Amino acid sequence: MRCTVNDSVRQESNIDKMIFSIPHVIAYVSQAMTLMPGDLILMGTPEGISPVQPGDVMTVEVEGLGVLRNAVISEAEHRRRIESV
Repeated sequence: MRCTVNDSVRQESNIDKMIFSIPHVIAYVSQAMTLMPGDLILMGTPEGISPVQPGDVMTVEVEGLGVLRNAVISEAEHRRRIESV
């Protein structure tokens, strides 16, 4: 798992460093709700967090899964986009 901001690595880790295994987390969450295909379980983040600013580009890559890339926008810009829909 790797997170970059403007192509600078901010976070990098792997599942071996997780406190709880993925099967353990799935079993635990399944006790409280029914998981459906496409559901996501967000489990936190490794060390290395830092502030981002509007205009930054964040990229998250999970080996074997893919890459997600998004530009950071301001809250005002977010509201403007929602209101124009």
